[in-house]
Amino acid sequence: MGTMGDTTRRGGRGARERILAAAARLFADQGIAGTGMEQVAEAAPVSKRTLYAHFRSRDELAIAYLQALASSGNTMEGVLIREDLSPRERILRLFDQPTPDTPSVRGCPFIDAAAEFPDPKNPIHAYAREQKLRMVQLVTDLVTELGCSEPAALAEQLVTLADGAASRAMVLNQADYGQHARAAAKTLLEQALTPPSRR
Repeated sequence: MGTMGDTTRRGGRGARERILAAAARLFADQGIAGTGMEQVAEAAPVSKRTLYAHFRSRDELAIAYLQALASSGNTMEGVLIREDLSPRERILRLFDQPTPDTPSVRGCPFIDAAAEFPDPKNPIHAYAREQKLRMVQLVTDLVTELGCSEPAALAEQLVTLADGAASRAMVLNQADYGQHARAAAKTLLEQALTPPSRR
């Protein structure tokens, strides 16, 4: 026969998922800083005691939310590990129009989180930075595979374009804004991968 603790843990898994789902909706709609733990508890719905049993603070909840996003494959970075696409196509897909689930266009959640918590020592900012460094490493690996002689520099240029396009698409609420950056990315790739003798 299971103990009371076993029952709590089994029930707790469903509660944790509900909390993360509620937090994801609220963070996306009103930002992390603009969301209180009471709001999350009400939206989940769970008691505040249950909420704090799973997440001791909003920072801890926010990092769990960002971790779930990172592992979902549904962020810009997710396309970079798709094995069904060629390295070049993975890079260019960074600039594709997103499939929005709401009328508004959202930028990169990691950039948004870092902007809300600008102190580099803040754990949310630190995690966001980690993900953006991971993004540039993934692009570096892809352009290396394509034969680029200076992969680190090209990768930085490409991710700067991708992040800038995502931010402008959000500010302008223009989902297809990435087409402009995609054209620039194609030019960068062509120049970097064309031997000097053929330029």
